[in-house]
Amino acid sequence: MKYRRFGKTKLNLSVFSFGLMRCCYSQSQLLETVKKALELGINHFETARGYGESETFLGLALKQLNIPREKIFITTKFTPINDVKIIQKWLDESLSRLGVNYIDCVAIHGVNTWQHLDLLTQENSFLKVLQRAKKEDKIKHIGFSTHGNLELISATISTGFFEFINLHYYYFFQYNYPIIELAKKHDLGIFIISPADKGGRLYQPSAKLTQICQPFSPLLLNYRFLLNNPQITTLSLGASDPDELIMPLSVSDDDGKLTVLERETLTKIDDNLRDTLNTDHCSQCYQCLPCPENINIPEILRLRNLGVGLDMKEYASYRYQMLENAGHWFWGKKGDKCTDCGECLPKCPENLDIPDLLRDSHTRFNGSARRRLWE
Repeated sequence: MKYRRFGKTKLNLSVFSFGLMRCCYSQSQLLETVKKALELGINHFETARGYGESETFLGLALKQLNIPREKIFITTKFTPINDVKIIQKWLDESLSRLGVNYIDCVAIHGVNTWQHLDLLTQENSFLKVLQRAKKEDKIKHIGFSTHGNLELISATISTGFFEFINLHYYYFFQYNYPIIELAKKHDLGIFIISPADKGGRLYQPSAKLTQICQPFSPLLLNYRFLLNNPQITTLSLGASDPDELIMPLSVSDDDGKLTVLERETLTKIDDNLRDTLNTDHCSQCYQCLPCPENINIPEILRLRNLGVGLDMKEYASYRYQMLENAGHWFWGKKGDKCTDCGECLPKCPENLDIPDLLRDSHTRFNGSARRRLWE
């Protein structure tokens, strides 16, 4: 296992972290997975109040395994709320559930809207509770996670309140790259959220993508792409059992630099994607926004790129069906809400027939609504 400095926190984290979102339903399940993670050299465990019983289960597991507190790093997360008493209650409960005297990292769970940012910057912000707890050594470092747009994330970083960021950024979603650069400027630690699942359900890749990526697995290649950037500290592994922790070890055996063959394979993916989609390929410039109907045009067309171009229909459907069903965690309306107003058409440098592509995406990917995993 390799380890990297987590920005200005100066914590030395393993390049893979164990995210407990999928391992929060059984004490024995979590215990065995934590045990395996520790054996593999993982020293960072990430949970949240919203992840079922994961805080309690993690606390029991660490006690049962008799792990010295200074040998591991724990992150938990609190949703933004306009109530300082509730935040204090949550913090006290998390310390008790985890069975610790301090929490290494606390993240504001989902600075996804400008209203969330306003809660952080108002005079009686709940953030002051966490800042006070930091002075009392109950919290060592404060950061935030986000599903917001570039402007919102940039503004949140620029407050100077935070030491790390939990970020969505993958090979198949590189729009947040400017945030990587901004985080570097501010010396923030970068924790990549869900690279296996939200990064493309790469643990169940399509046959086409698998063939293109030979001799690598798509998941391994995504991990390698991310760790090629030295600014990225650690990647979340949302394992549900010990076996899901084993494969990534081969990723951390060298200095993280992509080989010539790996770079050629990534180029082959891009070439195949463009060749298959031809004139329907969306370059993800985001110039089509804003949409008068609040349709998330770039995301829908990104999913169409992958679903059609690389046969990643399962992933495209999984994400598309969250639109209109996940609130601020995944903003925007579905493609069938297009009214053919035509406002997006002159903005598109690719001259795409956006209304037609939106309707086509809806036909291909719409289905039963999905809920967030821990709900």
